[in-house]
Amino acid sequence: MVIDLNMYQAAAVAAVMLVIGQFLVDRVEFLRKYCIPAPVVGGLIFALVHCALKGAGILEFNLDTTIQGICMTVFFCSVGYTAAFSMLKKGGIGVIKFLALAIVIVIIQDAVGGTLAGMFGLDARLGLAMGSIPLVGGHGTAGSFGPFLEEMGVANASTVGVAAATYGLISGCMIGGPIAASKIKKYNLKSHGYAKREDAVASVEVDKDTDTGAIDSSKMLNAAVYLLIAVGIGTVVTQILSNLVTLPGYIGAMLVGAVIRNVNDATGKDMPMNEMTTIGNVCLSIFLGLAMINLKLWQLVSLAIPMIVILLLQTVIMFFYASYVVFTVMGKDFDAATMASGFCGFGMGATPNAMANMQAVTKEHGPAPVAFMIVPLVGSLFIDFFNATIITFFANIL
Repeated sequence: MVIDLNMYQAAAVAAVMLVIGQFLVDRVEFLRKYCIPAPVVGGLIFALVHCALKGAGILEFNLDTTIQGICMTVFFCSVGYTAAFSMLKKGGIGVIKFLALAIVIVIIQDAVGGTLAGMFGLDARLGLAMGSIPLVGGHGTAGSFGPFLEEMGVANASTVGVAAATYGLISGCMIGGPIAASKIKKYNLKSHGYAKREDAVASVEVDKDTDTGAIDSSKMLNAAVYLLIAVGIGTVVTQILSNLVTLPGYIGAMLVGAVIRNVNDATGKDMPMNEMTTIGNVCLSIFLGLAMINLKLWQLVSLAIPMIVILLLQTVIMFFYASYVVFTVMGKDFDAATMASGFCGFGMGATPNAMANMQAVTKEHGPAPVAFMIVPLVGSLFIDFFNATIITFFANIL
């Protein structure tokens, strides 16, 4: 029996699983210690139950994930509004170094995927669907480049890409938190926000009813208006850019948000940044929750041995690359540990995973402002351009 859930019902299920996930994270030491995000915990439980029901031939859910795309776009639009030129100046060399690290992992993933696919007797280009297309790119890029590869004669590229992105979504969240937690413990790293303990606690627990700041209905309305305007104009920008390169649909909204933010900064006009960030964080949790409950784990069960081997090797490479290369290059401090966690999120799944990984780390250990400035800029904006170019290059030479 197949049960169809419309977008409202699917969102309700995601919300319930998010509450369950948060309940477990608050009470299970393992989940809290290794900073596993609540949407991942709750969503994975639903996905496992769903897989068991389908495997037994009892029940299958068909989810309308329209709201997932909307929440993803709104979240990235809110990230765009944080991209002020003054912040870029503060990021400086850190943004360049992190981008260079991301470009290197894209090349490594595509080289590993293409090489091993050829060794297993598969079309080497199919390896790209187990490389940076689903891993750095996520489901959006897999959905975009899968048909592109199939038009080039690569059979089943879309199916393999989506399945690999599903795997990456889970693995990126599962390895990111433990990496940060181990570095923080090993080197006794402290958040710079812990100069005043009471201030640090307040900044970390803004989602609780202790101290949420001066957020009122009028400011929330203004924030929503800013976001909606940028999202609307952003659809046009995305269409224009798509004529040049294949990009995720949220890029336009993020770019427009960044432009509006910097124009307002130049004119000295205040913006409801706290409120926009709050709306963006809510959308992030909903998006990730919907993505997790929509995982079709039985796709992983039916994968061929070559694909399993390639994805496991990609995971091992990402673990060591983030743990030793990213952490070291970015400074071996608390922000570097947080960025290593975020690097696993977007390097194996999607930038929302990176943000969720880092939010879980900072909720437990304190704020990491440098990480939250650098990772969204690289993971959700710059790397998409380089990833698309590198994928096209490998697709042609392979």
